[in-house]
Amino acid sequence: MRNRLLATALCVLAVTLCTTRAEAQNNTNIGELGVVFWNPDPELTLQSGSLTGATGITDIDFVQEFGIEKKTFPEVRLTVGRSHKFRFAYVPVKYEADATIQRTITFRGQTFVVGVPASTEIKWNILKVGYEWDFVSMDRGYFGVVGELKYNKLEASIGSPALTSPAATDQDAPVPTIGVAGRGYVHPLVAISGEVGGLKISSDDFEAKFVDFDINGSVTFGRYIGVQGGYRAVTVDYVIEDDSGDLQLKGPYFGVVVRF
Repeated sequence: MRNRLLATALCVLAVTLCTTRAEAQNNTNIGELGVVFWNPDPELTLQSGSLTGATGITDIDFVQEFGIEKKTFPEVRLTVGRSHKFRFAYVPVKYEADATIQRTITFRGQTFVVGVPASTEIKWNILKVGYEWDFVSMDRGYFGVVGELKYNKLEASIGSPALTSPAATDQDAPVPTIGVAGRGYVHPLVAISGEVGGLKISSDDFEAKFVDFDINGSVTFGRYIGVQGGYRAVTVDYVIEDDSGDLQLKGPYFGVVVRF
């Protein structure tokens, strides 16, 4: 009985491979929608509204001070087009933690002394919209340049029973980036993709750097649906007036992709 089940499964797999080989390896899709779940290691250092002569640490490592732990976040990715593509992606990042202050820190002009109970909430929404031109586009893959606007919406706050309201900051950091992207089919059903982009801009009252690296592999089951796994690293450094941030998220992700 077991041998019959195994033989049946192998036959189904063989039929699937044969019927999808030509279609899966051809770079003929006009769109791709993916939902992945990202589990990054956070590095979140912020400084906001420091005062001259402040008595506490103003560059606050929120992971160290509040014991922020890894979480998984959903990310939506959409690409439409063939050699000329519209790209969209969005991931909402949110961390919350409670701690007893171990070192005196200052945030938004509020000083939190040793031994005070405090809580923090950090929201970092990363939205990217862009255009990709694949100047190399063949059946077995593509390679092109990417121009995107990476829009970062950051909200951070520290609350304590000692305060009537949380010490909070709210910053928008839109950063245009340029990079490259490519994909190759190592098997009719298996693709390896990668992209990297970034840029640094500065002016009298604004400075920002954004680097985004992503590499992934996908396996297609049939013509339209597949699974995807990869690694993404995002780095943002910014200085806006009297606020600054040194932020990193890097780690693996897994999800599903629909090609049409």
